[in-house]
Amino acid sequence: MNEGLVVLVRSIIAFFSLLIFAKILGKQQISQLTFFDYALGITIGSIAATLTTDLSSRAWPHFVGLLTWCLLGYLMEYVTEKWRYAAKYIEGEPTIVIMNGKIMENALKKMKYTATDLIGLLRVKDVFDLSQVDFAIIEPNGQLSVLKKPEYEPLTPKDMSILKAPSGISTELIYDGILINENLKQLNKTEKWLMSQLKTHEIKDVSEVFIATLTPSGSLYIDKYDDHMLKVTDIGDYKGPY
Repeated sequence: MNEGLVVLVRSIIAFFSLLIFAKILGKQQISQLTFFDYALGITIGSIAATLTTDLSSRAWPHFVGLLTWCLLGYLMEYVTEKWRYAAKYIEGEPTIVIMNGKIMENALKKMKYTATDLIGLLRVKDVFDLSQVDFAIIEPNGQLSVLKKPEYEPLTPKDMSILKAPSGISTELIYDGILINENLKQLNKTEKWLMSQLKTHEIKDVSEVFIATLTPSGSLYIDKYDDHMLKVTDIGDYKGPY
């Protein structure tokens, strides 16, 4: 019973300490983390976990370790923000692996990447033909940035001298069968207008709708619970042992 209470108290201390330190260190999406940031986060989390459950030792040494790692992490973050040369060595810098359509083999070897790794990263970027690539750059976080050759770039309205009005962000009008009146008012629409739109889709009641959204440009999307799909496409290639 006493051990459970100690673990509870330590867990609360570790939880809020980690929360405070995370706020101090700042926010970064996982996709933007460098390897150093990733390793730092794992280490800090591991120390916090040990602080919580290691009852064979006192809590304060673990807390000092947690505080030290967080302070050093914050110091490195401050140094890389203020001193570009330090950032170059701590966080790394972008590396060109394809230049003018040619693969930079030495750059790949330096980064411990193989041609297979590069091709896989290109596929993630929807590039399945190496001849379409003009430049490819591996960023410090390991992601690949790709610039296609001009002839393979998709046309935009600007290229064709076409003025296109912004579509805006979709706003939910119905969610899980529930009407959201606040969003209707925000878009200067009435419930009567919405019901008339639903009738054109042979929908008699809001409860039949799974989700309905509207953009500022007037694009309305409606999805019913019962979609009457005669056959659902299966993209799996393994049916299992049955």
